[in-house]
Amino acid sequence: MTTTAFLGLGAMGYPMAAHLVRQAQASGGRTLVWNRTPDKAQRHAQEHGSEAVTLEGVAQADVLFTCLPTSAEVDELISALAPQLRSGVLWVDCTSGHPDAARRQREELAAHGVKFLDAPVSGGTSGAEAGTLTVMLGGPAEDVDAARPHLAFAGKVVRVGDTGAGFAVKAVNNMLLAVNLWAAGEGLAALGRSGVELGAALDVINASSGRSNASENLIPQRVLTREFPVTFALGLLAKDAGIALDVVQSARASAPTLAQVAGLIRAASHVVGPEQDHTAALKLLEQMNAQELK
Repeated sequence: MTTTAFLGLGAMGYPMAAHLVRQAQASGGRTLVWNRTPDKAQRHAQEHGSEAVTLEGVAQADVLFTCLPTSAEVDELISALAPQLRSGVLWVDCTSGHPDAARRQREELAAHGVKFLDAPVSGGTSGAEAGTLTVMLGGPAEDVDAARPHLAFAGKVVRVGDTGAGFAVKAVNNMLLAVNLWAAGEGLAALGRSGVELGAALDVINASSGRSNASENLIPQRVLTREFPVTFALGLLAKDAGIALDVVQSARASAPTLAQVAGLIRAASHVVGPEQDHTAALKLLEQMNAQELK
């Protein structure tokens, strides 16, 4: 009977932890939850049957998941928890973290006999709720194999390389999200200024070679409706874009398009607000073009 712990009950972590609870209930295990604001952990326990614990209580876990805003918050938890964890514990970090941090964190935890995997996820809050997230894992194959049975929130699990590779792929993936979103917005702004009806234009684009998730889903559902529901914050997209540029620099690669869009997303975060939904980056583009996308 495995005891799992989930630390970080944000928009993604809250439903992800619920899937762990259902798996544990089926196998006779336990699921511990912790959040910086204890009330949220207590609410999760009441709604889903997890066990809200203090950081000291997390030391009971065999498998420990974290899902936090940045690697810096994970560093804080490692400093607090590492001396208390049993040798052999598996730490699976679902944060969209930094590859350099992953390598350092694995080394720090290894000194305490704890294994570490970077395991960021993709699929949004809807994927977290449905249990269909894609998990990109970085770390030794044997550790990845040990983690697989516990990824109850996943629909697709892929080992993408050694430690840090998961975070690298996640950052580049989100950078491509930003590129597709911004490029589609630029094209639609030009069409709007030309008098084209944007809904009709998207009908054509989405049946043609220019389609993307941004054109098929994000822009019709969030931008044209003017709803911009906050599921993934613009500030976090800007953070991930910055990590993607660090990956480019570390690889001594050339990526001028990524660099330019990363700067635009960073500017949008400053102008529109980091707490806004990532699709609200196009509000800056609307200001640049004096053209609302609707």
